[in-house]
Amino acid sequence: MDLESLKYPIGKFQTPGNITQENINRWIDEIEFLPHQIRAAVQDLDEKQLDISYRPKGWTIRQLVHHLPDSHMNTYIRFRLTLTEEKPTIKPYFEDRWAELQDAKHGNIEISLILLEAIHIRWTMLLRSLDLQQLRKSFIHPETGNEIRLDQNIGFYAWHGKHHLAHIELCIKNMSKKKRKKLF
Repeated sequence: MDLESLKYPIGKFQTPGNITQENINRWIDEIEFLPHQIRAAVQDLDEKQLDISYRPKGWTIRQLVHHLPDSHMNTYIRFRLTLTEEKPTIKPYFEDRWAELQDAKHGNIEISLILLEAIHIRWTMLLRSLDLQQLRKSFIHPETGNEIRLDQNIGFYAWHGKHHLAHIELCIKNMSKKKRKKLF
């Protein structure tokens, strides 16, 4: 598998030209269900397996599990800012640096699994309450200057969760292949 396929096992996010209510509903369902999928994917892994990376110089499963609530917590706050302010300029964060902090590199994943579940409960409750006018509200990303609408961002974060779930699944699949090779 080439490096690009390892980085983007489900491909890069593509914003549909016309975002429909059906898209939004599906994305919210995906966001809502993600914590259960992540928990199921990692439930049988031991401490050593959690520290295996899905690609060379990539994050470990442990870092991915910690990254998801970090990222989704930031996004949840961005949604709330966008709904209560006029086109706020959001504060970005250095996700790569956050992933290198000790809690992300060595911390118990159960804490982040619980945090991911809690954030997603609140986030999906908020998302399901939004009308079309609210979904078209936007924020400004200071690094790019781009205006990002909430409906687009729902799609991106539905993709983001599946993207990292695919990294975890890829890593587990590779572990299984190595285990089978050792048997023969």
